[in-house]
Amino acid sequence: MGLSKENLKGLILALVSSGFIGASFIIKKQGLRRAAAASGVRAGVGGYYYLLEPLWWVGMITMIVGEVANFVAYAFAPAVLVTPLGALSIIVSAVLADIILKEKLHNLGILGCVMCIAGSIIIVIHAPKEQPIKSVLEIWDMATQPAFLAYVGSVIVLVFILVFHFAPRCGHTNVLVFTGICSLMGSLSVMSVKALGTSLKLTFEGKNQLIYPETWFFMLVVAICVIMQMNYLNKALDTFNTAIVSPIYYVMFTTLTILASVIMFKDWDGQSGGTIVSEICGFIVVLSGTVLLHATKDFERGSSFRGTGPSSPTLSTRLYTGNGDFLSKQDEESGSPDSSACSRRQESY
Repeated sequence: MGLSKENLKGLILALVSSGFIGASFIIKKQGLRRAAAASGVRAGVGGYYYLLEPLWWVGMITMIVGEVANFVAYAFAPAVLVTPLGALSIIVSAVLADIILKEKLHNLGILGCVMCIAGSIIIVIHAPKEQPIKSVLEIWDMATQPAFLAYVGSVIVLVFILVFHFAPRCGHTNVLVFTGICSLMGSLSVMSVKALGTSLKLTFEGKNQLIYPETWFFMLVVAICVIMQMNYLNKALDTFNTAIVSPIYYVMFTTLTILASVIMFKDWDGQSGGTIVSEICGFIVVLSGTVLLHATKDFERGSSFRGTGPSSPTLSTRLYTGNGDFLSKQDEESGSPDSSACSRRQESY
């Protein structure tokens, strides 16, 4: 199945975006480390000294370039095509983390990278063609349909629960809290980005969409969602290993975004059952690759496969505790009852 011109443009922009975003994770991580060393307060516990760190801003600019390319990609291709290609940013991030941050990449992690690439190729081959949109009012009708409004309501409720209940208690010991907030808000931001990008594309083609208040509403939603994403992504990156945050964030974000896109834009309408199954299989291969990449990230050949030396922590323990050195330090310094409660709850598992 050949790619349409619009899908091809979206594909190229998505690939460029993945390269920049993957590199930005590493650059920002280095900036956060420098800021923590200089100020003594980490971003994960509320520090904002990283805003004065030039390296962090280099990472932020790199991410912005990637996000702009991603933004434009959504104006040309459906989210079902563009979003899964974010797996390539995980590969870039994992390889650079191995080289620069010395976060070891196991051979099975390399297999995970290959699986991500293979799954992405399957998705690209079977991606649906973008349905032509003539006005932002058409997108507004999609955004206000009952099914999508139900999805938005569910996301808002879950975000409030995570932010006000779980984040203060387990945010620094369970990586799923911060990444969950980022992913939920991210699914809404992508829908708004696609709406805004399409509006600007139509405007540049001579069909002014800036006269409609719906365009400005989508712009406001994008701003709110992106600010929340950046805030909690910084917390996640500073608290947990980069190779843990990147794949988990990708898996949750991509799954929720595809779900939102299928509900709002009806991406699968008009496609055959076989094509849809192929896309889902490609997506599962990508998800499996990211999980494998994460699960084998800290394996050592000797201890993991020959039984010598200390064993690696289980996947569930690593998901829950993140960086062990940070958790121990936090427990010693604060003696927080909430942290103890979270630890006791994990022991019960």
